[in-house]
Amino acid sequence: MRALFDRLLVRMMDYWRVLNAPSLHFSLAFLTVGGFIAGIIFWGAFNTALELTNTEAFCVSCHEMRDNVYAELKSTIHYTNRSGVRATCPDCHVPHEWTNKIARKMQAS
Repeated sequence: MRALFDRLLVRMMDYWRVLNAPSLHFSLAFLTVGGFIAGIIFWGAFNTALELTNTEAFCVSCHEMRDNVYAELKSTIHYTNRSGVRATCPDCHVPHEWTNKIARKMQAS
């Protein structure tokens, strides 16, 4: 068991040295621009996933919602009214401010 731990520790130290060493093959500008582009892609994917979970279709995908709550919603004024504007789940159940929205999504997960 001790030998396994020692090998793991040596491997982790090797990885740490690689991460701390300056890049041999790529310039600092390339790494900075690459990190910036990767950040934009990550943020876009994160925001897309966040918006997809803010749809009524996502909320109703749970069998409990579809069979109980959504069936009740269809008979209310929120679902159909003379103005044609429909209230969806996120309108009332998800905060609109970004920080509060993230906190609510974390609670829901």
